[in-house]
Amino acid sequence: MDPLPPQNHFTYIVSRPIYSNPTFEEDNQRQAREERTLRERLGLTCGCSGKRALKVVKGVFPVIDWLSRYPIREWLPSDVISGVSTGLVCSLQGLAYALLVSVSPVYGLYSAFFPILTYFLLGTSRHISVGPFPVTCLMVGSVVLTLAPDDHFLISVNGTGLNGTGAEVNTVDVEAMEAQRIMVASSMTLLVGVFQVVMGFLQVGFLVRYLSDPLVGGFTTAAAFHVLISQLRIVLSVPTDNHNGCFSVVYTLIDVFTNISQTNLADLVAGLLTIVIVVAVKELNAKFQHRIPVPIPIELIVTVVAAGISYATELESHYGASIVQSIPRGFAPAQPPNTDVLWNILGSSFSTAVVGYAVAVSVAKVYAAKHDYPIDGNQELIAFGFSNMFCGCFSSFVASTALSRTAVQESTGGKSQVAGMVSAMVVMIVILALGHLLEPLQKSVLAAIVIANLKGMFMQVTEVPTLWRQNRADCFIWLATCLASMVLGLDMGLLSGLVFEMGTVVFRTQFPACSTLGNIPGTNIYRNMKDYQNIAEVPGVKIFKCNSPIYFANIDYFKERLRATVGFDSVRVFKKRNKALKKIHKLIKKGKLKATKTGEVLSEVSLGVDNKGFEGERNGERETRKVDDGNWPVSEVEVHVDWALELPVRVSVPKVPIHSLVLDFSAVSFVDVVAVKSLHLVIKEFLRIGVHVYIAACDDEIIRKMEALAFFDVEITQGLLFLSVHDAILFIKLETANGGRHDAIVEKLSLMQDCEEPPPFTEEEDLIETYDNQHRVSLSYHFVVLVSITTSGFHIHDVVHLS
Repeated sequence: MDPLPPQNHFTYIVSRPIYSNPTFEEDNQRQAREERTLRERLGLTCGCSGKRALKVVKGVFPVIDWLSRYPIREWLPSDVISGVSTGLVCSLQGLAYALLVSVSPVYGLYSAFFPILTYFLLGTSRHISVGPFPVTCLMVGSVVLTLAPDDHFLISVNGTGLNGTGAEVNTVDVEAMEAQRIMVASSMTLLVGVFQVVMGFLQVGFLVRYLSDPLVGGFTTAAAFHVLISQLRIVLSVPTDNHNGCFSVVYTLIDVFTNISQTNLADLVAGLLTIVIVVAVKELNAKFQHRIPVPIPIELIVTVVAAGISYATELESHYGASIVQSIPRGFAPAQPPNTDVLWNILGSSFSTAVVGYAVAVSVAKVYAAKHDYPIDGNQELIAFGFSNMFCGCFSSFVASTALSRTAVQESTGGKSQVAGMVSAMVVMIVILALGHLLEPLQKSVLAAIVIANLKGMFMQVTEVPTLWRQNRADCFIWLATCLASMVLGLDMGLLSGLVFEMGTVVFRTQFPACSTLGNIPGTNIYRNMKDYQNIAEVPGVKIFKCNSPIYFANIDYFKERLRATVGFDSVRVFKKRNKALKKIHKLIKKGKLKATKTGEVLSEVSLGVDNKGFEGERNGERETRKVDDGNWPVSEVEVHVDWALELPVRVSVPKVPIHSLVLDFSAVSFVDVVAVKSLHLVIKEFLRIGVHVYIAACDDEIIRKMEALAFFDVEITQGLLFLSVHDAILFIKLETANGGRHDAIVEKLSLMQDCEEPPPFTEEEDLIETYDNQHRVSLSYHFVVLVSITTSGFHIHDVVHLS
């Protein structure tokens, strides 16, 4: 909606009382919230009825809800076409992504088949294509290479030496290595599923929100770089050692360039051609997506052509090309996980579970918003959890989703997960009948397909300049996560990025934006004084706003900014005044200062704190004395001390130019115990030097928290709470106009010239001094003295603290 032009501004008039919180609650009859007991809450949650049971069943098995309303004639043809196209892509990506896990390609086909079956029953997204995802595959692969490296499967075989004699040669037992690696991968997949199911039942799907878009962007970009390096050695067909952990990318690159002279040209040419062709055709698909009814299945075309060329020219035997070799027909039998390795992969499994779920839910939400249907995050956790547990029992690896594969399913007309089931049937046909036709396929072609599909991840780098302009904290999160994941590995990189992200949140709340507000003349609008020219500060009043929660980590910063806003330290003012009064008292006792006829007999008043203990101690001992320049008896005289004028002693007392302070709590979302205690003491420090404090726009939840923490007492009542800043300002102006308050720099004091021994601090005053100034020297005594500043002399009465 466009803003109104200046000539079309409208005015409105609101007539209502000036509301403090207690008055507003009384006038509008605030109701107490009904707190249910634990038994009542359990009864509402666990109550059972036929309707509720059906709702629970539909929640656990969403397929019951949507399949019963499935429009067969409208959706089924589109789902079949989409399923066939997606199934071919799933088959090829499964073969390719198996290389990332360092297992035989046939297990990639299993991983593209089994998770679709369970997600069809339990998932809530209609469009995502469930199966292998390169980032999670690489995370599983790093664990596989750590627990089952080539060195563990070296065996000695008899060979022929240079002189024709027999010699023992070390070689890798490929069959044993393959069996152990798929055991590790499937065990980790099962554990990933367990983690996801447990998180789903505990309703902690919200935890994925801590993986912000910048963090996920930086992490997936670094993961794409890891994938690129891992597939580079396959495209070049050069031998490398297995590296994992910190600087694994660097070590792999060193191995690649060290052995680059052993590059197989047949594999290199096939890989480079595949990358160029796949990327080019995908660009055409994207550019003409509205004109082409079905995207060109370029991966399928390239794979079939490459397999045919390899078979016809016998690239393996003639040129030493590395091919798939064996894709057995049928499914591997179910097998239990290896419990011996579970304890070694707990951390990696949890991080993989979080990443897989985060990516899948992010993609699911994109298409759910596009097609206007809801996604249940916790149910998605359960769906992917059971899918991975199912995969783990049938020699498969972690399932998630991929944006490219999901885009194929949606763009070819997929309407529901019926398309997913059709794609699973296509994968099953490949496993049972067509897989052996791909045995001559070069591995470099599969690796090139993986690299070509990384383009979308690498393009996330273009987001960095935009993030830098929009929000530098998010930009730093992206860069830190990306660099950490590249250097430390994916597991530690994700953890480091998450810690850094939480650190930025803490930093931003620990050092929040604080401002001094002013009033736009003639309105009830208050804004930052630095941002507007047509703005005025309310005379004698400071309005302070903190734009964050107030808690233990930022309460000290809050007090520092508050002192900077008001321009003085209330504790220092109090101490300096007492120091001046102490010296003036000595002058009175020496007879250098005398009272005048202008004094009046009044009760004692001290710097904002009544010394009741002193009154009780001295009332019985007071004697009527005569003042030197008069014959009337007087024990107490009302006088005025103007701290803005020069005092008769050499003490620099800070000026207090305000009489009221308004704290705008409209942006404060919560307070904790430490903050409430500190605010309580801060307000008392201002009150004892004559500055009245008000809190405006405080949320009801925060007020309830303050009540629970005993924030309010006799001195600090709920009367200082106001609905808005304007209510507080109008109340202050009304009180000032009616004489309900006096200027903070002109205070009424009392004289008692018979004070001999200074009574100690009251317990409350000592508490304030000690709490707020732990590193300062606290004053421990005070006494009362009277001085009046007139044309004839200085006469003061006040609480004076002795060190």
